[in-house]
Amino acid sequence: MIYEIRKYGDPILKKKAELVTEFNSEIKEILDNMLETMYAANGVGLAANQVGILKQLITIDAGTKESPRPIKIVNPVIIEKSKEKTEYEEGCLSFPEITEKIVRPSIVKVKFYDQDGNEKIMEFTGLESIAIQHEIDHLNGILFINRMSPIKRIMLDKKLKEIKNSSKIKAK
Repeated sequence: MIYEIRKYGDPILKKKAELVTEFNSEIKEILDNMLETMYAANGVGLAANQVGILKQLITIDAGTKESPRPIKIVNPVIIEKSKEKTEYEEGCLSFPEITEKIVRPSIVKVKFYDQDGNEKIMEFTGLESIAIQHEIDHLNGILFINRMSPIKRIMLDKKLKEIKNSSKIKAK
């Protein structure tokens, strides 16, 4: 099932997602649906609150069509960040047509659970590192525009208002 992706202006995007305490078929189904939704929208990552679910769930796939690399993540916590930074042109499914260079740590080590409740620790580099950090921000109610300079946000003000207004129309 493909979920509707919430757009900028929807209050759920600024809320902190709740920890998953029970690993069951519902969680697996949500993660499967999130992955399907992310692929349908040509995304690299998706956080549950972007589809209206306030649970700490993320899907990412920074692989290619020929060699996909889907990862389902529950209750992620960054436990280590590299001092080295990477600037990457990020986009967000909740902000259609907006991209901006964001600086983040190049490498992160993340502790999380898989959909069956098994604890994992993985090191993420490259696009996966950017995607996991972006999605963890979502789970904490932080939007990628919050990582932009104030001047850049002012320059995007008109486009942000358009997204916000179109999201209000849908919500009615």
